[in-house]
Amino acid sequence: MTITRDFLTPIGVMPVIVLDRIEHAVPVAEALYKGGIKAVEITLRTPVALECIRLIKRECPHLIVGAGTLINEKNVEECAEAGVDFAVSPGMTPKLVRKAQECGVKLLPGVATCSEILTGMELGLSCFKLFPATAVGGLPLLKSIYGPLPQATFCPTGGLTIDDFDQYLTLPNVACVGGSWLVPKAAVDAGNWQAITDIAAKTMAKVK
Repeated sequence: MTITRDFLTPIGVMPVIVLDRIEHAVPVAEALYKGGIKAVEITLRTPVALECIRLIKRECPHLIVGAGTLINEKNVEECAEAGVDFAVSPGMTPKLVRKAQECGVKLLPGVATCSEILTGMELGLSCFKLFPATAVGGLPLLKSIYGPLPQATFCPTGGLTIDDFDQYLTLPNVACVGGSWLVPKAAVDAGNWQAITDIAAKTMAKVK
């Protein structure tokens, strides 16, 4: 199982979410959905992340639910058990890709160089997360990569903001983008779900 451009394009914008409390999971997911978001990436950076993923999968069947920050084979196995719709890693190793393929997990691995993209293509992949996007070159890098590698598709993540993310979506090799601006920690801590919905709506209004 691999991620295709057809899978990514309808998503448009993917919130990258860190959840510290299980009770925040569904309210955050629903707030984003009300603002027009179709998919969420819950990062495996907290002890409750997997339980939050399971809960959102169960309570929010209208959302595409992914896991982020997969860094080893154990993470892949846990995500397969949780029934994620896709998974995202900050980097890419052949071992990680093969484990995802073995477990039937659609993996979007992070890359930052042409060599990494070529390695991924050798493993049967065509879609990648450019990470950390702005730090490694952002728009100019993606424009440069398109020449020699037009068959590679990207979801740039890392450093994008509500003010510039739409510039990435104009590029022919970008299918969607990811970002943490949609879920401010202060809004989550305060239980201000309307603020998250408002940010999501403002964001999606910019998606052409």
